Amino acid sequence: MRTADQWLNEYGESHQNPTNKAIHWMAVPLIYLTVVGLFWSIPQPQWMAELVWLNWAVVALIPTMLFYLVMSFPLALGMVALSLLCLGACSALERSGQSVLWWSVGVFVVMWVFQFIGHHIEGKKPSFFKDLQFLLIGPAWVIGFLYRKLGISY
Repeated sequence: MRTADQWLNEYGESHQNPTNKAIHWMAVPLIYLTVVGLFWSIPQPQWMAELVWLNWAVVALIPTMLFYLVMSFPLALGMVALSLLCLGACSALERSGQSVLWWSVGVFVVMWVFQFIGHHIEGKKPSFFKDLQFLLIGPAWVIGFLYRKLGISY
């Protein structure tokens, strides 16, 4: 497996243009949120619904966090924090009576349109065309950038 630096540096190669970077700063966390929301929206079997904290989003996040943990413990901690924020946002959206599913679908589509606009401006294909694992690297790239600004090593 590649190191965190290798993953983030390779991802960063197709994210050099300031406009593309700005789009990714907005779109990547929102896409991550919407994917959590899509999993959140999958109907649960009765036994799962009885466990208040367990739903398909939590189930999907377990192997995702293991991927980040193998890559880098500090990045995994950042991704756990982001994931908890996403779960909290889905819960709040649901409690407000909004459809987590339709909100997630709408934002997902709009953010991907922005992502492709950013890559058109950049003149480079999205990294996940080369390796689907880069779909998981995008959020870690944002966390890694924050860490570097704060002087935190990963």
